[in-house]
Amino acid sequence: MKLYIKYMVSVRCKAEVQAKLDKLGLHYGQVDLGEVEFKQDITPEEHDQLQRELQDLGVELLDKGHGELIEQVQAIIVDLVHHADTLPKMKNSDYISQQLNRDYTQLATLFSEATGVTIERSIIRHKIERVKELLIYDELNLTEIADKLNYSSVAHLSGQFKKETGLTPTFFKQLKRKKNVA
Repeated sequence: MKLYIKYMVSVRCKAEVQAKLDKLGLHYGQVDLGEVEFKQDITPEEHDQLQRELQDLGVELLDKGHGELIEQVQAIIVDLVHHADTLPKMKNSDYISQQLNRDYTQLATLFSEATGVTIERSIIRHKIERVKELLIYDELNLTEIADKLNYSSVAHLSGQFKKETGLTPTFFKQLKRKKNVA
């Protein structure tokens, strides 16, 4: 069972939420910014207790419907970046809004309140992971990767890659080659 927590956007907040979970004796697994994965379902009483404890921290549980929307947005991002042969030639905001038949502004606000990052930042992070994957498998060159992932140019892809990883795509690829040789 996964619950989403609104306004949980810092490492300190994450630690305080874990302390509240421990205090309540709830069995949880993964705790990330904006979400908690429980090892088992929690009862309505435990849910209410957790809600009260979290309010003391200035954060709150998202209702089930909003949590499901966050999961749907995340699934669309993963499908869009990792499973599509080519990305649609439309704005990401229009695509996500169309897929969920919802207003993008509302989705974006809800997503960033729950996860601490914008939808666009999440898409960029997934795209960079996809670029790494494609570079490692060495099936496409940078121009082909840029085209496949809807970058306006190789320079744009390289700039985002360097901003996210601290490395250029070429240097990343060379590092992987050296690791495989050694």
